[in-house]
Amino acid sequence: MSATPPGPFSRLLPRTLRARLLLILGAGLLLAHALSFSVLFQERMDATRSMMLRNLFEDVPVSVALLERLPPAQREEWIPRLERRTYRYLLRPAQTGTPLASDRARQVTGLIDDALDHRYALRPRAVSSVPERYEVELTLRDGQPVTIEVTPAPMPVARWLPWVLAAQVVLLLACVGVAVRLATRPLAQLALAAERMDPAGKGEPLAQDGPVEIAKAAQALNTLQARVANHVSERTQILAAISHDLQTPITRLRLRVEALDDNAEHARLLDDIDQISQLVRDGLNYARSANVAMGPSVRLDLLAFLDSVVGDYQDTGKAVQRIDGDTASMHTHPQVLRRILQNLIDNALAYAGSAETRVRLLDGGRICIDVLDRGPGVPEDQLEAVKQPFHRLEASRNRSTGGTGLGLAIAQQLTHALGGELVLANREGGGLRATLLLDTKS
Repeated sequence: MSATPPGPFSRLLPRTLRARLLLILGAGLLLAHALSFSVLFQERMDATRSMMLRNLFEDVPVSVALLERLPPAQREEWIPRLERRTYRYLLRPAQTGTPLASDRARQVTGLIDDALDHRYALRPRAVSSVPERYEVELTLRDGQPVTIEVTPAPMPVARWLPWVLAAQVVLLLACVGVAVRLATRPLAQLALAAERMDPAGKGEPLAQDGPVEIAKAAQALNTLQARVANHVSERTQILAAISHDLQTPITRLRLRVEALDDNAEHARLLDDIDQISQLVRDGLNYARSANVAMGPSVRLDLLAFLDSVVGDYQDTGKAVQRIDGDTASMHTHPQVLRRILQNLIDNALAYAGSAETRVRLLDGGRICIDVLDRGPGVPEDQLEAVKQPFHRLEASRNRSTGGTGLGLAIAQQLTHALGGELVLANREGGGLRATLLLDTKS
């Protein structure tokens, strides 16, 4: 069954769980914070507007009555005392303007008219739209024009308020970051432990602490590792027992065949016995590769080490050589690395008759050891499958052409034991490149 493709919403989300939680929780808390602030701010604006209108309703009649009773010579002195934050009184006619355009201006004008009990003929005019400013003119009983200039102003905000809001946002985001880290860090540790799980069961068990759910997951992972280790150990013991028990009848069968007369059938029987013996040995080697004894790592000069491996093949007349590459050294396990390279070189010799090796350095501190050949290569859709046990590209059971199908599988398991990666790729012009990727910290 094919996997369901991700929806369009999932494609927009970050790839990691930590980033998704940060995005969702952070955006949700910021949105809730903004909504709460907007509601509070709107309520404060409504309260401030209501207070301003009430003060205007109470203040205008008193101020106009005071101006009515003051002598004309003293009115100018009292004008500054009657000024408020959003309106003031002017002893002059209103400026030339336009009719009131906003509902708020008409509401304020109506409120002034009500406060004065409709005793004065009001002449309102809009003087400015940005910022909004309008004037309401009336005439005192002695003919003195008085203009009430209204300049609506936004609600005053304390200077410390933006800093407090910014501190709240930072505190919210910090709390979200801590909460997400506490939630995702154990999951990352579980994923890392699962990735590094040793089939032989030699790895350290995962600590079963933290939240109850994480502790249960760690316990399940430790139990799984123990079961896998038991399964691998049991498989190794079975194959070892089979190999040991088969050696005796194979040896007796060889002795009996060798006692027969030399003929074509005699040679074919010996060849079949050799194939059976080799298949038993390869199967045992594959089982042991899952439970390989690593031992302590040593600092290794890879060029000198590769020259040693290549020299062993050249001493037996095999066409193996090291080509120019980079100089590198690392801490690793020489015996395990030697077995990997031998399997890769043997595979190249079996299919191409010759092999080349080299060392390359990659960005990020990784080291590549390439084994190159000019053989038939591998179909692109089989590059991963050939690393599975007993998978053969050649359909015949002839070892000289198809092998047992375990060489690359053993190299794959040993590479995992070193914490590396085995990558196969076809070369331009024909042939195969087997690349052993190793971390310098391995």
